[in-house]
Amino acid sequence: MSEKAFTDEQKQYLCGFTFGADVARAVSGLPVLSNSAGAGASLSIGNGGATVDGVALPVGPERIALEAQAATVAAGKKLCKEEIAKQEKNPLDMWDEIVSRSDAGEFPKGTDVFLTKFHGLFHVAPAQDSFMMRLRIPGGLSRAYQLTGLADLADRSAGGYLDVTTRANLQFREIPADQAANMLYGIRELDVISLGSGGDNIRNCTASCLSGIDPEELIETIPLAQRMHHYILNHREMYGLPRKFNIAFDGGGRIASLEDTNDIGFKAVRVDAANASDELPEGVYFQLTLGGITGHQDFARPTGVLLKPDECVAVAGAIVRVFVKNGDRTDRKKARLKYVLDDWGFDKFIEEVEKEHGTTLRRVEDSRLTIVDNEDRMAHVGFHEQKQKGRYYVGVVLPVGRMTSDQARSLAEIADEFGNGEIRWTVWQNLIIPGIRERDVAEVQAAILACGLDYRASSFRAGLVACTGSAGCKFAGADTKANAMTLAQSLESQFEIDVPINIHLTGCHHSCAQHYIGDIGLIACQVEQGDDMVDGYHVMVGGGWGDRRGIGRPLLESIPFEDLPPLITNLIDGYLAERNVDESFVDFARRKSIEELRSLTHATVA
Repeated sequence: MSEKAFTDEQKQYLCGFTFGADVARAVSGLPVLSNSAGAGASLSIGNGGATVDGVALPVGPERIALEAQAATVAAGKKLCKEEIAKQEKNPLDMWDEIVSRSDAGEFPKGTDVFLTKFHGLFHVAPAQDSFMMRLRIPGGLSRAYQLTGLADLADRSAGGYLDVTTRANLQFREIPADQAANMLYGIRELDVISLGSGGDNIRNCTASCLSGIDPEELIETIPLAQRMHHYILNHREMYGLPRKFNIAFDGGGRIASLEDTNDIGFKAVRVDAANASDELPEGVYFQLTLGGITGHQDFARPTGVLLKPDECVAVAGAIVRVFVKNGDRTDRKKARLKYVLDDWGFDKFIEEVEKEHGTTLRRVEDSRLTIVDNEDRMAHVGFHEQKQKGRYYVGVVLPVGRMTSDQARSLAEIADEFGNGEIRWTVWQNLIIPGIRERDVAEVQAAILACGLDYRASSFRAGLVACTGSAGCKFAGADTKANAMTLAQSLESQFEIDVPINIHLTGCHHSCAQHYIGDIGLIACQVEQGDDMVDGYHVMVGGGWGDRRGIGRPLLESIPFEDLPPLITNLIDGYLAERNVDESFVDFARRKSIEELRSLTHATVA
């Protein structure tokens, strides 16, 4: 044996190892073996649970996250810094601290920047020395009075505008340090919250935005997203995840909710009489899919599990708890549900979910299911008939998801005067106003145009998606929103095409604009040009979702943005010249080799 003393790092590791084992045993009601709470600290157990230096360790449902952290340390692994930060300070207990900091006009520092995200506040320096705030709007359903209030709040405490996200949600930007508390108070007074909209949490639960008004849908889904939202808020263990998490419900209607890009996807399907039985009555069910994360080039895959609508929320809760207990807490890049599924396989994972849920889940072969495809890729813009006779909804086009506070107030007035008072946000970064009488359509058209927006969109602009970009995000490699508008204007000036082409621009590998599923996907980078670094993009083609699902293939790399519009123009020109009858762009892009597609762009490739 070596006679050398342990190094400080080795002592810290051994201390953490034994303490983790003690905590795991203590919170499980087992005897403590070493009582190694660290130098000068004391771990003890009483009827109320375990304590360290007299501070109680959680014994409620949220303890499963602590047990997972302790098990990680006990296995000889090292927690990542975010897990250590959550261990040292419960993010949900920071309200007074956030308000006090706001009163002092200060931004958070160190790991508090990360922990404050649990309350929906993101300090986005150096892109902007301000907060961004993200909300929770389950199913994307708001009321006109809420939009009016949020617009007023944007004027008082933020940048005077609102951004619609790809989770049918809203964001404020340019919030000064001394306005953080006013924002938290202000949204709650409008019956909106931001808790859990950032950090390692379940993000806004999405649904089909035409729920209840879609003539083609199989089932309403906004009520399910709302039930899921309240389940999360009222189960503390839902805030103990190792990484962020997404849940979506799709009702089989005209506008996709992109459920196959979520960690949990619930896809409505039908069991017809011919395939029904006593054990499986005829009706509408949800197919459970898991593991979607297109930024990591994977879609949610069917599990073989079929659920009744009233079973979905509880099963989702069980899935989340299994993830809390078993997700990676050492490597943020591998901490999503996909990697548990990759490691375990779907069968083992579902077995653990069944143990957690306490019930065997119904398994049904796809051959017994009727899977519908009613999607209309232009249904989120313009005027369309609802299933309610004599009523229409209008999809309003927002330039890359942004509207001024004045425009927001005008849209709220339209919804109140001509609609049913609802505003519905979509995953396509725009909004829908339902309940319009046929006789009012012309007046609504004029009102939308009068506030500087439009209900009409080209095949390019309707499918244009862009993240915040470098104007508001420190991770982004280019100004995606501004670049998206420039690109759309360039293409619109040269083409009037009869098919939608989705173009997704995302600023970094986080893929907030889901570049891998666009017909054309662009991910930002910085490109060397002479002595300067300029905005540029890597180009993908052939992505899709739903029945067209697929990850886009790399086409071009490191293209300066100023060179990009003519290259995309050439590509689309080649598509129009060489496509087969009724061939979509995605089918064309998948039929052609990368070399053939690259030649159409006329790009010079080193």
